[in-house]
Amino acid sequence: MVHNLKLPADYLAPDAKHPQDDSGVSPSPSPSASPEDAEGRPSPPERRGSSFMKFVAGILGSKNPISQPADPKVNSVWLLDNTAYQAVPEPEAPEQPSDQPAPWQAEFVACILEKEGRKDAGKFVASIADYIGLDGESGAADQETRKRIEDRVQPFLDRVSPGMNVTVELDIDGSTQSYPIGPADRNGIISQIVQLDAPHIQDGAIVQPRISQFKDNMACMKTHFAAPSGWLVVSDIDDTIKRTMTMEPTGILRTTFTEEPVPIPGMPEFYHHVHAELNPTWFYLSASPYNLYPFLHNFLHHHYPTGTLILRDYSWMDIDGLIKSFTERTQEYKTERMEKIRHWFPQRRVLCVGDSTQKDPEAYAEMYRKYPSWIHAIAIRKVTNVGHMEDKNKDERFEEAFKDIPSEIWTVYEDPVELYDFVDQLGMEDQVL
Repeated sequence: MVHNLKLPADYLAPDAKHPQDDSGVSPSPSPSASPEDAEGRPSPPERRGSSFMKFVAGILGSKNPISQPADPKVNSVWLLDNTAYQAVPEPEAPEQPSDQPAPWQAEFVACILEKEGRKDAGKFVASIADYIGLDGESGAADQETRKRIEDRVQPFLDRVSPGMNVTVELDIDGSTQSYPIGPADRNGIISQIVQLDAPHIQDGAIVQPRISQFKDNMACMKTHFAAPSGWLVVSDIDDTIKRTMTMEPTGILRTTFTEEPVPIPGMPEFYHHVHAELNPTWFYLSASPYNLYPFLHNFLHHHYPTGTLILRDYSWMDIDGLIKSFTERTQEYKTERMEKIRHWFPQRRVLCVGDSTQKDPEAYAEMYRKYPSWIHAIAIRKVTNVGHMEDKNKDERFEEAFKDIPSEIWTVYEDPVELYDFVDQLGMEDQVL
């Protein structure tokens, strides 16, 4: 039974505090501080590299005196797309006279793994295939599906490399700039704010940083430069723009591991309309674990406007845990990440798009009540093509979630065609300003 399938204890990582994160936003509590999380559940065991390096990285963090550069022969590195910003005061703060624009900054996130730390995914592939009902025949379609499962399971099995550092290189104004980042924390993740030497870069520019000496595709990424003002979209992924079926465990397994990802009908066209109408910077915020970054990044690349993908920075010991990551504490997780986005872009106007399967209405409403001048619009997709949605789709649920929030701020829709006028009205704000 796949729900009881246990992955090796030294191959999976929890949500962990990043010592290098100086963004001004408090990350989630580290499991090392307590054996239980905020709701009293035992924290999942973390992935481990060598015990000594784990100890040093966990205790010393960015002050690790024996941090070593990642080795292309031994390590693989994921460098995640990001959005550069210019630190500006809160909208209510008095303006400080200056003849120089604020410098560009960006949070660089890298995951460092061991190439030789991989385990055979065969038994996990077989268990998932059995659970979802693959017949076990040796036909081409069955073999293709099993290969797809193996590719998507493998990132959950890769061993992490704590204590490592890397150098990010990027070409700006005809010269190559280098920025050392790290060391990686005890979960093999680097999360570090870097001030970029890019005084002539304009809003909307895109550069392609890379990890020095690493040649694989995941060691390259895109940095999008976004000015302090304008529009910003915070979009959920699962069942908002991608069919995931988060209310059904078998649906999550099928859509995550065995099927090609399918966009919600009409949403790619609608998002491209939003991009043309508002010219926003994009943040895709999902409760999926970071192990799915390559899978989800590729999906977004093929269907939606480019932007920054933010995922949970932990994984799980079993399939039950993976399923729970889509459904548990999503409101807390999303509001924490939106606080970070607001720290970067306090003056932008925000359109939030989510769905009714989890806590998107409540999370977005919470942020509106806290920052009514920041959140300008909320759109919630009423998901009707999966079971067990009767209570979640009741009008009373939405009315309670958005109680005391002006009706023109939020809307609930089933077909994205219903949203075009809603967004066009937002575009008219630019004509008034």
